[in-house]
Amino acid sequence: MLKLAGPKNSITDMKTMWITPEGLEKLKEELDHLWKVERPETTQKVAWAASLGDRSENADYHYNKKRLREIDKRVHYLRKCVDDLKVISYAPFQEGKVMFGAWVEIENAKGHKIRLRVVGGEEIIQRRDYISIDSPMAQALLKKEVGEEAIVQTPNGLMTWKIRNIEYKK
Repeated sequence: MLKLAGPKNSITDMKTMWITPEGLEKLKEELDHLWKVERPETTQKVAWAASLGDRSENADYHYNKKRLREIDKRVHYLRKCVDDLKVISYAPFQEGKVMFGAWVEIENAKGHKIRLRVVGGEEIIQRRDYISIDSPMAQALLKKEVGEEAIVQTPNGLMTWKIRNIEYKK
């Protein structure tokens, strides 16, 4: 019997706080760059703009103060993420099944193929080939093997995808 993946209930609405080792490294690099490069540069710009006098109509001052708040907010968020996220590394028991960190190639009935990776929600930003483990697609794919089908409820109705390949970065 195939399991349908669809809207989550209130108990499972919470975001899974997992991340791959590569994803954690990228978050740490972003945090380091913001704290050591962007924040000092922006602080310097704010100080320069403030030294010009009247701040009420000083666009440089207001823009850079706003940017400084954005940087500080992101730094605070990233520090909390780095502490709260659980790193999930590849383990041999995952082989042959779709689990966290897997690269999966799937194909629909029309022959349209997609290759994607199941990762944590913090890793999907600016990556079209990554999907969150909390997404309906990932939930439908989890624990399936090559040759099995995953049925996903979408706004356009049910979609069936056949698993063609599963790989892990080791």
